[in-house]
Amino acid sequence: MLIHTVRRGDTVFSVAREYGVPPARIITDNLLAEPGRLAEGQDLLIQFPTVTHTVAGGDTLTSIAARYGVSRLALLRYNPVLDGESRIYPGQVLNIAYEPPEYGETVTMGYAYPFIDRTVLRRTLPYLTYLSIFSTGLRSDASLIPPDAEAELIALSREYAAVPLLTLTSLTEGGTFSSDLVAEILASPELTERLAENLAEAVTAAGYGGVDSDFEYIPPQFASAYAEFLANLSERLPEGVPVFVSLAPKVRADQPGLLYEGHNYPLLGAAADGSLLMTYEWGYTFGPPMAVAPIREVRRVVDYAVTEIAPEKLMLGLPNYGYDWPLPYVPGQSRAESLGNVAAVNRAADRGAAIRFDEAAQSPTYRYYDRPETYADAVEHVVWFENARSVREKLLLGAEYGLGGFGVWNIMRYFPALWTLLSRMFRIRKSV
Repeated sequence: MLIHTVRRGDTVFSVAREYGVPPARIITDNLLAEPGRLAEGQDLLIQFPTVTHTVAGGDTLTSIAARYGVSRLALLRYNPVLDGESRIYPGQVLNIAYEPPEYGETVTMGYAYPFIDRTVLRRTLPYLTYLSIFSTGLRSDASLIPPDAEAELIALSREYAAVPLLTLTSLTEGGTFSSDLVAEILASPELTERLAENLAEAVTAAGYGGVDSDFEYIPPQFASAYAEFLANLSERLPEGVPVFVSLAPKVRADQPGLLYEGHNYPLLGAAADGSLLMTYEWGYTFGPPMAVAPIREVRRVVDYAVTEIAPEKLMLGLPNYGYDWPLPYVPGQSRAESLGNVAAVNRAADRGAAIRFDEAAQSPTYRYYDRPETYADAVEHVVWFENARSVREKLLLGAEYGLGGFGVWNIMRYFPALWTLLSRMFRIRKSV
């Protein structure tokens, strides 16, 4: 597999001729909705399967899997055009096998809101070890607020051999996140005990396979109480049911700021079975234009994390989104638009903008002008997002440090390059 960066004048057909592959493979492997419209600087994955199969009458995905000794889930990963379904048709060419992954086994986690498009979810589940269902909220008495469509998402997760995780947050009945509520519960041994009991009961009753705790903006005086709560929860859960914790992206133990001070890496790393490093949001909605996850900043977090937590217990956070900022940026006033990585490329093609790859951040970016009624009203924009090359660099970073896996925030938009690279570079652990 290789990554081709589109040059001016490139077409799917010219790129296919260059590498000696069928144009249809480039279109389906990259899920190009408009293959006749490419953006300069756009990344295309060029794949070379070692075995393919042309569907004949009477074939089913199950019979094809049995014929070649591969799993149905592997066929779904190798053929994202199937949308996670088993529907095939005569004459369709399916990818059956590739060269073995270079970097061994890994664990993957993806976050989904209950309203996720079910086609996107089915496309993504074959690549996931864990599905974190976002989220289970809290009341002041430590009772839980389950998410909508909980049972459906758990069932879908199990259908694709992904483990459903109860994702615990400070979401209130009013639909907002409250760090004060977390502090109130952690300040009370009685409430933290009750919360652990309620979580253990909810996991068993609903059929979850684990818990992912995402408490953020914890006052520093409750750092130890938070770790003790997770350790208590772990003891209450059935054997083999893991507890994960999401960690603010710290670069040193005494890093100041409410986001960081309540997350004690060594204590939380010891209390939980695995930890997700939230290595994203350097570029964010109200901040100045910059990469969402510049590689130098991501590396600094990993450099510190591995001194406090065993690498195999760490998951690197991967952002599945970008931002579009109107210029000039005005602190306190400007607001960036969040957009998916596929949508970012489509916007560049629509505006005739050339995408460039920032070597320092190892992230793609471009500029364009919107299309107002009059030229005088034109506003310049800058976009930062993720592409195949930026994802590859982060995956290589995880492999370099021997991290246990990768967590994706979030899976609401399908990004073909992310999942293809993960499944080509690593062997994804599944629950069966």
